[in-house]
Amino acid sequence: MKRTLCTLAAAATMAMVAGNANATVRMKLAHNLAADHPTSQALQHFAEEVAEKTDGEVKIKLFLNGVLGSEREVLEQLQNGAVDMTRVGASSLENFNPVYQAFTLPYLFESEEAFYQVMEGPVADKIYQASADSGFVGLTFFDGGARSFYTKEKPINHPDDLKGQKIRVMNSHTSIRMVELMGGTPTPLAYGEIYTALQQGVIDGAENNPTALTLGRHGEVVKYYSFDEHGRIPDFLVISNKSLEKLSDEQEAIVREAARNATAFHKEVWQAAVAKAVVEAEEKLNVQISYPEKDAFRKAVMPLYDEYRKDPAIDALVGEILAAQ
Repeated sequence: MKRTLCTLAAAATMAMVAGNANATVRMKLAHNLAADHPTSQALQHFAEEVAEKTDGEVKIKLFLNGVLGSEREVLEQLQNGAVDMTRVGASSLENFNPVYQAFTLPYLFESEEAFYQVMEGPVADKIYQASADSGFVGLTFFDGGARSFYTKEKPINHPDDLKGQKIRVMNSHTSIRMVELMGGTPTPLAYGEIYTALQQGVIDGAENNPTALTLGRHGEVVKYYSFDEHGRIPDFLVISNKSLEKLSDEQEAIVREAARNATAFHKEVWQAAVAKAVVEAEEKLNVQISYPEKDAFRKAVMPLYDEYRKDPAIDALVGEILAAQ
């Protein structure tokens, strides 16, 4: 009888272990972009690949359009366990590790090709671990696009053209100082306020990638877009340390591989989206596109490098990024 009870107990224990091994891991992935945005499409691709390759044992639910809050708010939810993953811009990660400020420096990357060359190498792997002490790590990156100036009254083909121009910028020290150094008047505003501010003359222009002209409808108000390409700030897909611990070694390997594949998928759809935006802006919205020489713009912002590279950690990262191109 005793042996029978022991056998039954052992069988029950094994069943529980097996049951737990096959239990579905459900994760929440939140960010603030719309479902039709290329990055959202890439994240959907990521979630579908993870579900398929884990035979449904890991399911990732997407929460888009900022329904769970701003980038900062979602990062806080990530830390307290309410959210498992999020796509977030490097500028929002500055609050967790100042080394991310390096990515906001203008003209850090020579080109789109140089950007991918750096971000697919050992520099990025090191950055993914920079927030580990804050409770989360990086899985992959996405191209946030090259940022350029667009204006209502005249093209910005030289820093001198920014004099007297009120330019909307992100509320970040780097963006504000960059426009100041180029001779313009930086005006921090939320992205959702740009259209009305342009319409009402509160600002004379803004800076962003070309999709802002079409998806953001800013091309209805501005008439000039100048490809000075002063910034290329990456987005990162991050996961909380606790959520990573829920996964088996095999599941974690699948999640990491799917994340890298999502970046490859995003690269294709993003380039197509930018090309489409430029054509639509020119042909449907009558926006005049120009391609200015960049040397004067680069020279104007060099003091920012002197300021930021006083921090040894930022100096080291900037040095690695420049050397890797």
